[in-house]
Amino acid sequence: MSTNQIIITSALKIVLGIIGYFFVMKLLGLDSVSELRFLNFIFVVWGINSAIKGNIMHNKDNFYISNLFIGIATSVIATAVIIFGLVIYVSFIEPSFLNVLENSFLWGKNLSLQLILFAISVEGYASAVVCSFIIMQYWKNYKFEELAA
Repeated sequence: MSTNQIIITSALKIVLGIIGYFFVMKLLGLDSVSELRFLNFIFVVWGINSAIKGNIMHNKDNFYISNLFIGIATSVIATAVIIFGLVIYVSFIEPSFLNVLENSFLWGKNLSLQLILFAISVEGYASAVVCSFIIMQYWKNYKFEELAA
């Protein structure tokens, strides 16, 4: 499996996980509970770990830097897709979602879509780097013999 396939597949896992999670929150009427949005972290960690593990297992590549960048690329792509999805959601499906964000303790008042997109991109790209570094601490010492067992 090529590195690009691993990255795209894992990024889609993150995106589908987050979209599914927000859909369930919406169905249960929990979309206004800001604290539940922190659980996005689980999907980011899952997707990055899947990408790094996939590269190690399929491509037999345990080089720290390449796997670190695979993890970062996975999350960056997922963040870009999530931002695009949020633009579609707020622009065409539910414009009142901006009001939900303004009423949360995380964002504050006087929000614009551009400000929210900027904040989410900064958060997403920062979490990409942090999560990739954290996950690489786990995978950096694994040898191929250990994975085969």
